[in-house]
Amino acid sequence: MTPRVLIIIPTLNEVDHIDAVLNGLLPFAESHGARIVVADGGSTDGTRDRVAARPEAGITLIDNPRRLQSAAVNLAVARFGAEADMLIRIDAHSAYPQDYCDVLLAEAQETGAASVVVGMRAVGSGFWQGLIAAAQNSRIGNGGAAHRVAPVGRFVDHGHHALMRIDAFRQIGGYDESFSHNEDAELDLRLRQAGFRIWLTARTRVDYFPRRTIPALMKQYFAFGRGRARNILKHRSVPGLRQIVLAGLAPGLMLALLTPLHPVFALPLILWGAGCLAGGALIARETRSLRGLLAGFAAGAMHVAWSAGFWNQLLRHLGRGRGRSEAPA
Repeated sequence: MTPRVLIIIPTLNEVDHIDAVLNGLLPFAESHGARIVVADGGSTDGTRDRVAARPEAGITLIDNPRRLQSAAVNLAVARFGAEADMLIRIDAHSAYPQDYCDVLLAEAQETGAASVVVGMRAVGSGFWQGLIAAAQNSRIGNGGAAHRVAPVGRFVDHGHHALMRIDAFRQIGGYDESFSHNEDAELDLRLRQAGFRIWLTARTRVDYFPRRTIPALMKQYFAFGRGRARNILKHRSVPGLRQIVLAGLAPGLMLALLTPLHPVFALPLILWGAGCLAGGALIARETRSLRGLLAGFAAGAMHVAWSAGFWNQLLRHLGRGRGRSEAPA
């Protein structure tokens, strides 16, 4: 029997993309009798009006008071999960192949995996978004994450969320809504701990539209760094070598403030700049564009912001712990 499918789209100010995403999903939804739930976090750009005006009966618009993507998926599953076997999570800020949902279903059935994750490629238009996309597509920017490079079909620890069995999702408690970022990696950890398997498909992928400015990019990666620290603290896990190196970046660069005391304190900043130039040269060669030279610094900015966010969350946690220990009995 063909599994019943619930398609969930968290939205917040996605008027530029929502129609294209819905138009691409409707043929699958109509042929499979799937419900499409748009869980909106309070859009002010006309996204809600655009969805509400759609004539198709298979599209349901609900409010997501908590605004977070994790809360949107949890809410949709709580309301409509009983009528489906699989959930497919769609990010409105992306583009998908026509056979995307069909491939996900086929991969789940062929592998027996509880979750199917996909590779993703950043696609940008204009100078700055194109530069940021080049940085995120490079190994310098993404660290060689399995779902960020050309994926090979295999079981993995984590990937970009696409399809999940609803029974598995419910068994582990869904997303942790205290996470604004990194909620997918946190859920994947609990999924594996519960004995479920995650399959990274090589048969389809997502085209992701990144941030359009460097400040917006750094704000995003600051939040990613905080999310990763929260994940590590929650599960008392050991960070990987790359995470340890990245975490040391922001404190290392801050040593440059002590350069008046001795020139050696400028060394981390010099090495970071040299690394950005070298990375930019590699990106320029890969993309055959001189713009890649600047993409190296975009990747460097991503790493610094991630490191700053990581320490921000860690120090907040330590501060709360000290406050509790000093509280009167």
